[in-house]
Amino acid sequence: MNASFDLSQKPLVVIWETTQACDLACVHCRACAQPRRSSQELTTEEARKFINDVADLRPPIFILTGGDPLKRNDIYHLVEHAASLGLRPAMTPSVTPLLTRTAIEELKKVGLSRLAVSLDGSTPQFHDSFRGVPGSYARTLEALHWANEAHLPIQVNTCITRRNLNDMENMANLLRQFKLVLWSAFFLVPTGRGQLADLPSATECERVFAQLYQLSRVVPFKVKTTEAQHYRRFVMQRRLHHDPAQAKRWVTEGMEHGVPGLLPINDGKGFIFVSHTGEVCPSGFLPISAGNVKRESLTTIYREAPLLRGLRDVNKLQGKCGACEFKEICGGSRARAYAVTGNLFAEDPCCAYEPRSAVEPASSDSHDYAVSLGLGWKIP
Repeated sequence: MNASFDLSQKPLVVIWETTQACDLACVHCRACAQPRRSSQELTTEEARKFINDVADLRPPIFILTGGDPLKRNDIYHLVEHAASLGLRPAMTPSVTPLLTRTAIEELKKVGLSRLAVSLDGSTPQFHDSFRGVPGSYARTLEALHWANEAHLPIQVNTCITRRNLNDMENMANLLRQFKLVLWSAFFLVPTGRGQLADLPSATECERVFAQLYQLSRVVPFKVKTTEAQHYRRFVMQRRLHHDPAQAKRWVTEGMEHGVPGLLPINDGKGFIFVSHTGEVCPSGFLPISAGNVKRESLTTIYREAPLLRGLRDVNKLQGKCGACEFKEICGGSRARAYAVTGNLFAEDPCCAYEPRSAVEPASSDSHDYAVSLGLGWKIP
């Protein structure tokens, strides 16, 4: 992806919450999932119509999540329908007895492009306490083996909270045993069952960023973050510290040229979430509706809804986020700001960075450019 991708017209990621039904009882579940399906879910016919709408937008990433998508008896049909329209559907099922070897093989057969499972600790004690069901850890490792055997690309999602901050290296070592496409670190947003007491501090986030950055340089799979937009700032600081000339190019040509490959994705900005009842939200962690796909097309809602247009305007950011020289590429987690303060545009409470004015120094030395932008700030 590059800067030519217009996030105001087309999302990079569309996530559909197929159901809130789930047989787990995760302590941080944003959906407060329950075992039974809701009668208000999109029907099969409504779901097919919605998927047609998604196909019109052509997002590079389309994810079916929950709850547990496997609680829907039409899920294989819907995956097949999405694939037939040229989408590359991915899925995040819960690791329960529903996720069998046969289920994984069938999902691959009907066109699933990637399977993502959650693993929140390197030991059964860590993970099972997160998920609320004994044996979940063992089933997750089994599912990873089955996906590898089926040659179905697999991703592991890990929710980062104060409970597992010191487990990152052990997690990476565990994941090396499998053939992964991606390890995604989800930084907690205290919504749903997520508790404020489990929220890492800004300093703790920086420490995890340093660990993830170092691990990303040595593990055989990609590492990314979710709801940690300020990790992009951290990565830029690291890269530009080692290549000051790149800092000068950023100042003169734009950030996307200085550090290619970083898109300013945020809640409602390149990222959109559709609930099990059809409500369109900036993300699953920011449950404010911008419209409903039962009444309007997803394309219209994404491009025109005032809520989403406002979230894409960095000039609305307040506090440190509004003053930050990295706001174009970061912007802070809008979901976390809202969950903690009730203000969509407040500063991200988990960011330790103190903004500095981007004033061009008298010297043309590229290192001075980096210093003036705060790019040398507290680089470990």
